[in-house]
Amino acid sequence: MAARKDVNETPGKVFNDPIHGHVELHPLLVKIIDTPQFQRLRNIKQLGGGYFVYPGACHNRFEHSIGVAYLAEELAKALQSRQPELNITDRDILCVQIAGLCHDLGHGPFSHLFDGRFIPEALGNRDWKHEDASIEMFDHLVESNNLKEVMESYGLVLPDDQLFIKEMINGSLKDPQAAQAEWPYKGRTRDKSFLYEIVSNKRNGIDVDKFDYFARDCHHLGIQNNFDHWRFIKLARVCEAQGGKQICSRDKEVSNLYNMFHTRNYLHRRAYQHRVKVNIEIMIKDAFMKANDHIKIRGSNGKMFKLSEAKDDMEAYSKLTDHLFDNILYSESKEESKGESKESTNLAREILHRIVSRKLYKLVGKAKNKDHPERKIETATIETLKQELTEAGIPPDDFEVVVITYDYGMKDKDPLANTYFYRKENPNNAYPIHPNQLPRFLPARFSESIIRVYWKNIDETNLKTAKDKFRGWCRSKGFQVLRNLDDEAEDEVQK
Repeated sequence: MAARKDVNETPGKVFNDPIHGHVELHPLLVKIIDTPQFQRLRNIKQLGGGYFVYPGACHNRFEHSIGVAYLAEELAKALQSRQPELNITDRDILCVQIAGLCHDLGHGPFSHLFDGRFIPEALGNRDWKHEDASIEMFDHLVESNNLKEVMESYGLVLPDDQLFIKEMINGSLKDPQAAQAEWPYKGRTRDKSFLYEIVSNKRNGIDVDKFDYFARDCHHLGIQNNFDHWRFIKLARVCEAQGGKQICSRDKEVSNLYNMFHTRNYLHRRAYQHRVKVNIEIMIKDAFMKANDHIKIRGSNGKMFKLSEAKDDMEAYSKLTDHLFDNILYSESKEESKGESKESTNLAREILHRIVSRKLYKLVGKAKNKDHPERKIETATIETLKQELTEAGIPPDDFEVVVITYDYGMKDKDPLANTYFYRKENPNNAYPIHPNQLPRFLPARFSESIIRVYWKNIDETNLKTAKDKFRGWCRSKGFQVLRNLDDEAEDEVQK
């Protein structure tokens, strides 16, 4: 075993980040960054298809991950210096930093397009998320780059700390029955429960992952960010609440936190769920579906995987980036076999060519529940719309129905309902928000769902029929047809 290093013995590396300035990272984090598995994130767009709509949205998961690692360290060190009684060790902080750095290792091509659109349609698996691949990719990164000995040399205790890092990324890794136990984690005991709220806060969503991507996405999108994450970090304290230690905020920070959740909602309306961005992501997903069975990726032991299967083998999955778009678009048809394979790959190529030629899918229409826009739109309701369109002679391949939900991070609930605060005069006593502390102007509802229908066929002969049937379905089901961009608070960017 290598000699153990003092955490201050070896200098880290300074990154000049456009959001946080000069960021110095621990040398162990630099070792992780300098691996093929992490460098892969340079080629995965943070906002998926958003770059096709917003010219500045060209940032990648690589720089976001560095930013989250930096903010994780800043929050952990702030709590350590402010509350020494918490016994936060340098080893704890190093684990938190690594979790922040590696939390997005499992993203596929075009980020959430892969796990949110492609995998559910290709495999019918809506439970699989990129966090599942993140912990597998982290293990693969450590093993394939022989980092265990290096991690131990910097004071980490394996396998306990490796498990702790994965738990911070993806929650409890125990089986479902064991997860119902009083304390579901193995990496740290209950007295360190607050550490699990720094990178990915399952309780209320207030975490440094959001702090970074709000600031970074707003910067690249040209949108104002009204949330001050540095103020939160400066005023955060750990208090006892609901039988455990939680990260709490000052009572005067209620408005700042509502600004955070409002920023989240606004970003979804303006960018993440922008009608053209979603349109393009559906097109990329369709191209991936056409090419799925005909793209072969070499994984471990030389085994070949098709596109939707690569997530089950980290060696194969590590080869998947946004380059897949260009690989399909510019592939040579002469190397393809005849028949169905050639036809499918040609169709995939044609769809992507429509994107770069800006011959996009058309919007048939969009609508929301007239009386209860906050209600979840059930799958059964969507099926009646699909049936209405197919009975009118429109093939299912000609259209796609999408449900878009705008919320504040906790579905239809107030996001601060699970957040505790402290007062300056009594900093160790946590309490929930009182109604008289609520900002004067709060949303009438915290969630809203809409339906969009996109027309895929380049032949628009039946498009008018589809629009008429959609409006008729809306009238019969109590849905209000949305007629202009302002109904969704979307701006007039290039379409």
